[in-house]
Amino acid sequence: MAIMLCYEGRLSLYCFLGGMASLLVFYGAEAFLHEESIWTKVALSVGYYISLNVIIRIRYNPRDYQIAVRAAFLGTVLSAGIVVVLYAQEQYKSFGIYATLMALFHYTEYLGIAICNPKTLSPDSFILNHSIHYGLAAAASWIEYFVEVHYFPEMKTYKSVWIAGLLLCLAGESLRKVAMITASKNFSHIVQFERHNEHELVTHGVYGWMRHPSYVGWFYWSIGTQVDDTAKFENHLSITLANPVCFVIYAIASWKFFHDRILMEEITLLNFFGEEYIQYQERVPSGLPYISGFRVEP
Repeated sequence: MAIMLCYEGRLSLYCFLGGMASLLVFYGAEAFLHEESIWTKVALSVGYYISLNVIIRIRYNPRDYQIAVRAAFLGTVLSAGIVVVLYAQEQYKSFGIYATLMALFHYTEYLGIAICNPKTLSPDSFILNHSIHYGLAAAASWIEYFVEVHYFPEMKTYKSVWIAGLLLCLAGESLRKVAMITASKNFSHIVQFERHNEHELVTHGVYGWMRHPSYVGWFYWSIGTQVDDTAKFENHLSITLANPVCFVIYAIASWKFFHDRILMEEITLLNFFGEEYIQYQERVPSGLPYISGFRVEP
């Protein structure tokens, strides 16, 4: 893969793996220092992460630093998520899974662009600063999670809960990345309002099943971070969500975002491709429920 990657892609990969090396520090403390205290191992891992950031700051110019520091952060979050899954109390393990999913999603967004369309690559391709609303939604899900852990810890202790959300997230993530690679140089995180010579209408692969597979994947990944399988309290009160409030909010907010995004994007695609895109609309659905996109009146 490294041979296929541009310089920025290779830099991000090395720093992401460098961040993941904090996991080796954590386990190395036990293997080589015979340190059994988990907090000592955490402290050593944090010390490693701080040292890594200092090295990155000294080693790279400002633009490369913005790439390197984000990739290293995501690699460290992935490692921390694994530690939580393996060592935390049962009610906190699902948060570790969530952290690993978040880290993988954001890093592979950058890596995917580095592979399929490196000309559009920038530090924003990590989409960590996607929008204020995105950050608020994530913060709200964390608040709900820890409030429910405190008052209703049983809600977070069922493994079927994790598996359902994990499978939905992985399916959505896989669909989105396949869509990125299939679209190749035609894929961008930013809606294009000016057609370039290399722009083509992609209708093969997953684009033959749905017009917006990358949005479909992101939609189900987003709500999958909140979803749960059926579980029961001791009083037999059934629940179906790990974060029931955020599940509803995420589903509505994500649907509204992609409804508006698809509407805007399809106006642009109709301007680019005209009758060819109209015929494509007639053959292939958008892929998201109750979203038909922009239709030209006959």
